Amino acid sequence: MNVVGVDACPTGWVGVTLEDGRFADAHVASGLTELLADVPTAVLVGIDMPLGLLETGRRRADVLAVAMLAPHRSRVFPVPPRAVWQEPDYAAANLRSRQLTGSGLSRQSWGLAAKLREANERRDGGDHRLHEVHPEVSFATMNDGTPVAWGKKSWNGQSLRRRLLGDQGITLPDDLGAAGRVPSDDLLDAAAAAWTARRIALGTAGTLPDPPETTSTGPPVAIWY
Repeated sequence: MNVVGVDACPTGWVGVTLEDGRFADAHVASGLTELLADVPTAVLVGIDMPLGLLETGRRRADVLAVAMLAPHRSRVFPVPPRAVWQEPDYAAANLRSRQLTGSGLSRQSWGLAAKLREANERRDGGDHRLHEVHPEVSFATMNDGTPVAWGKKSWNGQSLRRRLLGDQGITLPDDLGAAGRVPSDDLLDAAAAAWTARRIALGTAGTLPDPPETTSTGPPVAIWY
């Protein structure tokens, strides 16, 4: 059984494929459709990107993820309603977020707008293999429920995350070809997303919340882990 974990990276998207729970390959592409075309046999895709945008209010998934990762609250960004992401630029999106939620939108969050739309359009278009994951929630789950204390860009943080993956049978090789040019934290996040994708496929994953919320059109709104 093949599954793939996907994370956004500076050049587009990076994916890690597992075959029967073991590392099989790594992929990088500028577009999500292009990346997934490289893994046609994947039965499930875990993606580190919010899937499912509400019409009003905050997503319970984000609130619960913050609680699970405390005190590292900054590792989760609150996802505002759909209308915010439909705005043409940051200034308009920030204003709409304040109108709808009482809080502004960070520039870092707005930087994900194009990729967020791309992922949601693909799932809403019928690719129901896509499931939202949050790598830090996945790593905390691997770590017996304790969030990783070290930041994901630090040596200590990356070493510990790599060890946690290894304890789950996922060993990333030293040479990943073209994907090896992607920042290490993005590759580790993609591998954690693949670990969760396999758990979803096996029916052993949990969700935040449980049961998931749903959008106005029906797809679930949840972080899987």
